[in-house]
Amino acid sequence: MQIASLGSKKTYRVILVLLGFWLMFDLASHLLAELIWFEKLEYLSEFILRLITQLGLWAIAFFTSACFLLGNLTIARRFQHPQEGYTNQEIIRKEKGNFFNSPTFRKNPNSSLYPYGLKLRWLLPTIFGLTVLVGIIVIFYSQQVLNVWYPQLELPSELLQFPSWLQLILNIFGLRQLVISILQLTVVLVLTAAIFISYQFWIRALSVFVSLLLGFLISARWINVLEYFHANSFNVTEPLFNRDISFYVFSLPIWELLQFWLLGLFLFGIAAVGLIYLRSANSLSEGKFPGFSVQQRLHLNGLGCVVMLAVALRYWLLRYQLLYSKLGVNYGASYTDVNVLLPIYTSLSIFAIGIAAYLGVRTLTLSKTKKYNLKHIPYPRQLIYISGLFLLIATVAVSLLPIVVQKLVVQPNEITREKPYIERTIKLTREAFNLVSIDATTFNPQNNLTASDLEENDLTIGNIRLWDTRPLLQSNRQLQQIRPYYKFPDADIDRYTLKRSLNSQASFRQQTLIAARELDYNDVPDAAKTWVNKHLVYTHGYGFTLSPVNQVAPGGLPYYFIKDIGVENPGSQGSLLISNPEIRASIPVGNPRIYYGEIANTYVMTGTKTQEFDYPSGNANEFNVYDGRGGIPIGSPLRRLLFAQYLKDWQMLLTRNFKPETKVLFRRNIRERIRTIAPFLRFDRDPYLVAADGKGTTIDGQPTYLYWIIDAYTTSNHYPYSDPGKNQFNYIRNSVKIVVDAYNGDVNFYIADSTDPIINTLGAIFPSMFKPLSEMPVTLRSHIRYPLDYFSIQSERLLAYHMTDPQVFYNREDLWQIPTEIYGTEQQQVEPYYLITKLPTAQNEEFILLRPFTPTQRRNLIAWLAARSDGSQYGRLLLYEFPKQELIYGPQQIEALINQNPEISQQISLWNREGSRVIQGNLLVIPIEQSLLYVEPLYLEAEENSLPTLVRVIVAYDNQIVMEETLEAALGRIFNVSEIRTPDFIPQVPQQLPVPE
Repeated sequence: MQIASLGSKKTYRVILVLLGFWLMFDLASHLLAELIWFEKLEYLSEFILRLITQLGLWAIAFFTSACFLLGNLTIARRFQHPQEGYTNQEIIRKEKGNFFNSPTFRKNPNSSLYPYGLKLRWLLPTIFGLTVLVGIIVIFYSQQVLNVWYPQLELPSELLQFPSWLQLILNIFGLRQLVISILQLTVVLVLTAAIFISYQFWIRALSVFVSLLLGFLISARWINVLEYFHANSFNVTEPLFNRDISFYVFSLPIWELLQFWLLGLFLFGIAAVGLIYLRSANSLSEGKFPGFSVQQRLHLNGLGCVVMLAVALRYWLLRYQLLYSKLGVNYGASYTDVNVLLPIYTSLSIFAIGIAAYLGVRTLTLSKTKKYNLKHIPYPRQLIYISGLFLLIATVAVSLLPIVVQKLVVQPNEITREKPYIERTIKLTREAFNLVSIDATTFNPQNNLTASDLEENDLTIGNIRLWDTRPLLQSNRQLQQIRPYYKFPDADIDRYTLKRSLNSQASFRQQTLIAARELDYNDVPDAAKTWVNKHLVYTHGYGFTLSPVNQVAPGGLPYYFIKDIGVENPGSQGSLLISNPEIRASIPVGNPRIYYGEIANTYVMTGTKTQEFDYPSGNANEFNVYDGRGGIPIGSPLRRLLFAQYLKDWQMLLTRNFKPETKVLFRRNIRERIRTIAPFLRFDRDPYLVAADGKGTTIDGQPTYLYWIIDAYTTSNHYPYSDPGKNQFNYIRNSVKIVVDAYNGDVNFYIADSTDPIINTLGAIFPSMFKPLSEMPVTLRSHIRYPLDYFSIQSERLLAYHMTDPQVFYNREDLWQIPTEIYGTEQQQVEPYYLITKLPTAQNEEFILLRPFTPTQRRNLIAWLAARSDGSQYGRLLLYEFPKQELIYGPQQIEALINQNPEISQQISLWNREGSRVIQGNLLVIPIEQSLLYVEPLYLEAEENSLPTLVRVIVAYDNQIVMEETLEAALGRIFNVSEIRTPDFIPQVPQQLPVPE
């Protein structure tokens, strides 16, 4: 039996050693693979700085927390009452007043002579309350870690309803609403039961667990710590505390993090120590706790002192939180906040410091008193009384006084009291969302357009968007996917400069829709889903489509400048097809393979013995060998072992397809790629593809021409008085443009807004990461555009914050809204849309982003906002406001007039009854000269086969509405001319020319 027992112990030890080695190997392989990947992309120094900062913060938080908790538990175990109880004798020895002596008592706690103790009716609820507090702290920090690791995870939860007296107490700590899930409640109950059963083990285990959680939470805020030490000034002060905005954006988050850490740590410590003392001397079995000894009271007083210091810090920081208050008529500190809550929070913070000082002094005093002269007591009276007094004062001050002042002082004269604070909110919200940069002017439509005006604005007319992204993508999926595994995840609006003729330098700008043809391995036939196909064969997408927004091919289908793949053409099979030589001379398209894209979610190996599928050509397939600069070599056995472990793919060790030059390409999804490099930025939802010479090359020196451009934002939720609305932040700047090479995977970050203090702070932290925008290749710079997400956020904030008069703002007299339109058969908000047009104050046509506004509860146009994207004008915002005394039709009114038109409604009804349905496209409001033109395309699609065709174009001007087969015919009918020419760029004899590989 002994031999068997020794054998089993040895086996367990071997298993544990092997498991430890495996975990160490897994961690080391992950770290080494990350280092190699970041080095390949030339961001190694940034990753090492992040790693060192995270490890340092984790070590500080974990070891400090663990030492504090375990040290206090060790002291508590030394001072606790013995579990076997006391003998019926007096003190057998006298000891000097030393804090670390074991407890001695003059009387037996369990004897009838001993009058002190805590009986079961008080002991049991006290132990239960402390146990639940420990469980809640554990659950709270666990949930915070889950929020960091899995931000999209949402547990079913319920809003807890508390008695009014308890809610008042919660209010004083800023906890106005508590939400808990059933799972969390279950875990709290399980932890409570476990601690009741075996409190010594579980308290020690949970102390280590909480320390680990705190280490992870503090290390997750690594960027805030680095920003704190490299902060740039905003050179703007807020009016309440007269501090620079940089204090709130860079310093305040660190103080809040410190308070978040210490308050929970100290509360857990005092609850755990209290449990150990209350559970000692078999108190639950005996039905009575013998009372707290002097050493125990000293210990609890010391912990109470640090808890009150943490509470004082919380109340001091709550003063600054008033700048983000949502309780008044304005966002930020209101009259009641400034005149009532601010003095209360300041006083409570000072009061808490006073209590901490009293407890600290009392601890020192008691530690010097001879212990045998002191009696033990059933509970620490001073600590309980002082805590109760503090809660009583805080409850009355925080929960009742503000209500009284708000009802009796503020509400009878609200606008007078709140006016200066409303001014602050308006001013700082406009600054935070960069609304102060908007140039506002009046636009007074004259409705005096003529046919000659249209001819003078032929570039605007020639770029009116008849094709929206949705019908184009539906057409692409029917006509251009070629194979089921090709996908068009998105289509994007851009503009290209096109040659008018090969024999001249004349050119013009054309608004286009570009869509990348990517490969989605999920749609490969199931029979073909093998390891070799997934990682060695299906490695990349191929090509793209490029369509002018205003042109229609025969049959009402989109016209393509560039389309198709795999056309059999002598000497150039597998090329993309272009419409004419001018397009070929204008847009570089060579080597149109897409290894890095929006849906490239698999890792692949290139340069293997197995050729990569390139594109289909007729009944056969063409193959290719990757010659790009991307990927990490894995030809050596050690590299293969390393990345097999990192990717958890042991087939990499068994396959015979690898060669010395084999490389692995992973993180090919561009969103994941840039988020891994710069997790501290917020990214636009719409990356867009650009075909241009971006100076990238293959290993052989051949240029690459496909690049992704992604807009990135610096944000903060700590800008004082700035109203975030529905956003998670209340400050935003489009400070970064990111370029990703679709073939090589290279990533470059360019600073687009050098006035932003946050990007300047990040530039100081990572000096080699961000480049000035002037270093972006000119060919790519000509394609940057004002981002949709940023413009949408600004236009949403402008709905209320165009009002700069506090009286008007308070009464919401001039509140705007985003109009709706009918798309298909459903109502939707008008989305911002790109146009090439000449602004009323501009000399030439330019690429702009536009959105109209209407007044609340009315449907006429009140204003439109335009963002400029070209050259030196990039980033400028223009607001054109219409005269309020005139009626300017809004999108909803034009839609109503369209649907009321007998000719149009009859035709739509006819089409809808014949096995097809009509889709009403985006209604565009187009400014031309001092007039507005409304254009809406109509698409027709079969109910069983979604292939939209453009069948009609509706044009509205002044009080006229017409519907014709073409835009030119509709304009001609409106302006009573036989024909209005638009600069269509379609050759008389369409010829498809292949693009060489």
